[in-house]
Amino acid sequence: MAETSIEWTDATWNPVAGCTILTAGCTNCYAMRMAARLEAMGMEKYAGLTRKSGGRAKWTGKLFLDRKSLSLPATWSKPRRVFVNSMSDLFHADVPADFIADVWKVMEATPQHTYQILTKRPDRMVEIVPLLRKLPNVWLGCSVEDGRVLHRLDELRQVPASVRFVSFEPLIGSVAGSDLTGIHWAIVGGESGPKARYMDPIWVGEIERMCRRAGTAFFFKQWGGRNKKAAGRELNGRFYDEMPASI
Repeated sequence: MAETSIEWTDATWNPVAGCTILTAGCTNCYAMRMAARLEAMGMEKYAGLTRKSGGRAKWTGKLFLDRKSLSLPATWSKPRRVFVNSMSDLFHADVPADFIADVWKVMEATPQHTYQILTKRPDRMVEIVPLLRKLPNVWLGCSVEDGRVLHRLDELRQVPASVRFVSFEPLIGSVAGSDLTGIHWAIVGGESGPKARYMDPIWVGEIERMCRRAGTAFFFKQWGGRNKKAAGRELNGRFYDEMPASI
């Protein structure tokens, strides 16, 4: 478990490390940069997960299944919101279904924690999750960066979950055509880092209005940019830190 500065969670847990670039939202993935740093620090778990390309760290496609980390949640006495796999995607095609089932068993055995699983591959989530027990402490979500991947919301709606959520981050285009029916929570954030792409405030307003119509909790994470702290996270002169209610 690692404490985190991510505004919508308390900690991260990474039973898998490593990933593959999939769509435009992956281009400047912070996890690629972080994995390269952790490898340089001598952390064996991250060895060979990235390579340098064009002066930047890029995923190699190699994954590391960290079975030792499966015992960690049982050691945390204080209840936490836990972001599962901030350094990977649990539903990556190369993560075996039986390993995902093992992660599920850990989450079932530690009901004091709330687990937040975010994927760019909800199509595989649809295949696997119905075979597992629906857990009240597990929230399932997908990332949507622009209008080209709105189909992920349709796939997410097919997944049995106590809470379904969408992360519109990095928001790099309008998602005005989104259908938030059956989606309980929306996180919105601009890209951050040295190559950060622009997020138009109009796109953010579109999402907030969609959330009000759908009854979806709205969480504004950040404006992003090269210096995300300087840009802040105020919208319309206030902070939006709404959280979903489990169903």
